[in-house]
Amino acid sequence: MNAELLSLNQASKWATEYLDRPVNPSNISYLIQYAKIKKYMEKLTIKIDLKELKNYYDKSVLVTQNKWKDQLGKDLNWDLSFAHLRESDTTKHVHRLHPYKGKFIPQLVEYFLDSHLDNHKKEVFFNLGDIILDPFMGSGTTLVQSSETGLHSIGIDISDFNCIISKIKLNDYDILKLNNKLKNTLSQTLNFSNNAFDDTFDFELKKRLSQFNNTYFPNPQFKYKVGNKEINEEEYGEEKIKQFLRDNQQFFEKNGTKNKTILLNEEKINDFLSKWFSKRVKQEMSYYLKLIENEKDDKIKNIMQIILSRTARSCRATTHSDLATLKEPQTKPYYCRKHKKICTPINTIRTHLTRYTYDTLQRLKEFSNIKKEVFSEVIMGDSREMDIFLEIKKQNPEFYKILIKNKIDGIFTSPPYVGQIDYHEQHAYAYELFGIDRKDDKEIGPLFKGQGQKAKEEYVEGISQVFRNMGKFVKNDGDFFIVANDKHNLYPTIAEKSGLKIVEQFKRPVLNRTERDRQPYSEIIFHMKKV
Repeated sequence: MNAELLSLNQASKWATEYLDRPVNPSNISYLIQYAKIKKYMEKLTIKIDLKELKNYYDKSVLVTQNKWKDQLGKDLNWDLSFAHLRESDTTKHVHRLHPYKGKFIPQLVEYFLDSHLDNHKKEVFFNLGDIILDPFMGSGTTLVQSSETGLHSIGIDISDFNCIISKIKLNDYDILKLNNKLKNTLSQTLNFSNNAFDDTFDFELKKRLSQFNNTYFPNPQFKYKVGNKEINEEEYGEEKIKQFLRDNQQFFEKNGTKNKTILLNEEKINDFLSKWFSKRVKQEMSYYLKLIENEKDDKIKNIMQIILSRTARSCRATTHSDLATLKEPQTKPYYCRKHKKICTPINTIRTHLTRYTYDTLQRLKEFSNIKKEVFSEVIMGDSREMDIFLEIKKQNPEFYKILIKNKIDGIFTSPPYVGQIDYHEQHAYAYELFGIDRKDDKEIGPLFKGQGQKAKEEYVEGISQVFRNMGKFVKNDGDFFIVANDKHNLYPTIAEKSGLKIVEQFKRPVLNRTERDRQPYSEIIFHMKKV
């Protein structure tokens, strides 16, 4: 019997009905790209086998979904997983201006802030012109979505770097001036790199890697075989990287990339940067840093910092799988589990700096075209003791008039999860590059304090202090939405200690995770009000 072949549109419609949730053609394309299913061509049209697609969903999606329900409970709201969205949707415009570990997706914020109703959300909580507060601002997701929705917003964070990221997203710009300045800075840096380094070794290495990977890791055939367990990935990868290094032993005995000129003093390069970046990358970053220091416009200077920080993160001497959580410096080619081929550590910032310069310009332009005429203010400080009215009065007197008259209508925030992330450490490279003071000791529930009883007690008290203080500035009937992975069941106690009551809970599975640890994981969105 011939296979029943479907177009991408036909497959997406079938999958939407079969899974009882939206599946886009791009979701089907993703399965092909990552060799989950095979691609067939029929009269220059991409087709997929219905039986093969059904088999994939039966084994990989429905079984997993049922497993998650068994482990996390039957009360999961699968609509709030937003699993049907493409990555480009969840990282739209400025939301991907800089990586930030632990942030929630914008659609989750939008769901509770906008005016739609559905089977789960039976009440509109906020109206145009209301004021939203996020006392754990992070990279500013709540503020950006508030601005897009037509709500005024205030964000508070203890981290100077987080505040820089958020301000950049929310600022207004002369796009033409910004475009000229950033492209000119990029051009100067590329010219420096071209004049300072001999790329002969790197070009030859790239050529050899490409030939080797095409032979031993053909895509998508190799990915498909790994996915179907026809190949032992760990053993095969280890065998082939040894072969590549052995075959190219004499080539690697050469000195590699060579300097052509006397380079810069690495004044800003210290412990973390010395460990995790190659000599050439450090030199190129030092040059770009000098251009940042010479920039007079503070808004543009901050954007240049974010571009360099994003570039630095991508150019650390580590494996692609360990970008989120560094393990050991990588100085030579290695088998890459993420890309299913032999990869090599980055040895120049040129490609990433170019990409992120243009990407930043595009994202800022996109957001400038859709954000509403509302106030958005970022406050650097400790939410446990911050006087919001006083700070807004200093920063924005016009906004203060609205704030003092109406007060804050509600909170939408995601506090740190106890013992899960060291928020300052994830951007250690940026703090060192730009000489930004760290306030690790002010973090609530950091990873370095663990998840022991003492850490939990300190966490409960810290979060409660925030909500008690923030409650002074929120209307008596204001709505508090708190996104938490409350596996230790701490939030009923936090609510009580904060003078709040839990009136509703929304439980969502977290499916789209970038880390290699993909254990079942859920979040609860607590809807609270003042007692």
